[in-house]
Amino acid sequence: TGGTGGSWGALGAWVPILHWGGAVQFLAVGDWGGVPDPPFATPREVATAAAMGRAATDLGADFVLALGDNFYYKGVRDEWDPRFQETFERVFTAPGLRELPWFVLAGNHDHAGNVTAQLAYSRHSPRWHFPHYYYSLRLSLPGTNASARLLVLDTVLLCGGGDDFGAGGAPRGPQDAEAAAAQLAWLRGRLAAARHDRYVLVAGHYPVWSVAEHGPTACLVQLLRPLLRRHRVTAYLCGHDHNLQFLEEGGVGYVVSGAGNFVEESQQHGGAVPPGALRFFFGAPASPGGFAHLRLDAHAATVTFLEATGRVLYRVALPPRDL
Repeated sequence: TGGTGGSWGALGAWVPILHWGGAVQFLAVGDWGGVPDPPFATPREVATAAAMGRAATDLGADFVLALGDNFYYKGVRDEWDPRFQETFERVFTAPGLRELPWFVLAGNHDHAGNVTAQLAYSRHSPRWHFPHYYYSLRLSLPGTNASARLLVLDTVLLCGGGDDFGAGGAPRGPQDAEAAAAQLAWLRGRLAAARHDRYVLVAGHYPVWSVAEHGPTACLVQLLRPLLRRHRVTAYLCGHDHNLQFLEEGGVGYVVSGAGNFVEESQQHGGAVPPGALRFFFGAPASPGGFAHLRLDAHAATVTFLEATGRVLYRVALPPRDL
């Protein structure tokens, strides 16, 4: 992968990216997947989609990163499932979003259905890019010779299934230990190969750290956290808990953006994260939802959390890696 203005996925096509003012910018939204009954989208999803369109226009965006639980509650049946239209194509229609590519990963609710159908849907929609369960994107920072790396994981294959809303609880270990080990080996190799990238972002559905209902994912604290620290990863982005959070621990930023469809205020795992790690939490039950905007330029990786009202809730600038 090389050149400017786009990237290959692991098995994906070159995606041209229009850069805004010397930066790579994107929107990160998780747990946005509507409902399985008419009208198949919640008022929060609709409000969040509209606000994402405004943010793309006003702040700038080159793509959307979808952090899983794309279709509640049991994913999709096949690549022709009407949910692709009802919960995705017909909801994210704002002018600022229409031309943007989406890079997608799977959450536990997607794995309750047919994830290979979500991969296959990449052939049906010019907006939907889901080349493999896990994949790598190289992002060129315009006006510099610097690059950033986005590594997209499948944390359900890595850690196992669980469920939201009480039933099922925490991930119970991978169904296929060999596949989990292969993904981890791939990640180790990609992180080693990214040593000259100015920023490295890793994304998955389950959190490493979270103070909310699900809390930290023990499997990821054990397997992923040491790699994030060792390779000086800029930030780990996730969903699963239905709120917005920013935590910082060991030089790594942890972005939870799971407020695309539900908003929950519980901080029942506040004692389960390292002392002082939590910097920001938003889960007001009356809120119309929210998402994160990321801007990578020569000087900083800036994370802005936005409510669907357009209100800026929190902003933090993460430094480039010491290369």
